[in-house]
Amino acid sequence: MPRGDSDSDAARRLCQGEPLDPTRAFVQVAGVLPWITLNRRQAISVAANQSETPVIRVAIVEDQRETREGLSFLINSTDRFECLHVYASMEAALEGIGSKPPRVALVDIGLPGMSGIEGVRILRERYPSIAPVLLTVYKDDERIFQAICAGACGYLLKKTPPSRLLEAVREIAEGGAVMSPEVAIRVVELFRKTQAPGQSAAGLSPQELRLLRLLAEGHQNKTAAAELGISVHTVSFHLRSIYEKLHVHSRSEAVARALRDGLVE
Repeated sequence: MPRGDSDSDAARRLCQGEPLDPTRAFVQVAGVLPWITLNRRQAISVAANQSETPVIRVAIVEDQRETREGLSFLINSTDRFECLHVYASMEAALEGIGSKPPRVALVDIGLPGMSGIEGVRILRERYPSIAPVLLTVYKDDERIFQAICAGACGYLLKKTPPSRLLEAVREIAEGGAVMSPEVAIRVVELFRKTQAPGQSAAGLSPQELRLLRLLAEGHQNKTAAAELGISVHTVSFHLRSIYEKLHVHSRSEAVARALRDGLVE
């Protein structure tokens, strides 16, 4: 690789088919992120597997420059994805994100100044159309609980593979909610410990309660539909009914409310 090339420059050149030092068969985007290590074939494969859907516009709020660059490169190098905004703080994001709101915002928790969790709460209030997702290294009970209560539509660990991260962003853009498997397990255990049994089912139908149980176990729309023997469209219909009956605005909030009130076991 020519002297002076940054890792992100090298990654961009490799995906464009430009020659590189043959001793460097792999390019580590943004230097220190093993979970965003791509060679050319992998980068092309990730892009090729994305379905022909409307462009999903994303914002990134992350104080670590290497992580910001890696995420921005991954998103912009994938077909039907576009990184609209990149911010190093929540304060900067709240000031500028409204100029052209994205569909999904990937937000770090441990930001300087305002935390990502507090920022998510404000984002939900100011820009309901933006689906915030916490992308973090933390998986402790307290932060997970706070994130759900703040209205986050997803909670992903930074070690999430690039292909799964893109898939999660697409699911969230389509109205879903996602969690890393380790986080989903923590959520279930957390609320099982704190739930009060015997609460009212809030007028939910048996089918809606079954769907809530599946969501609490970490199922997404497609897998929940398969378990229930219904279509994904019907799952979406039930979700809207659940939101209305539980007075919540996202799937993660619905799961949190159901577990807290003992609506599911």
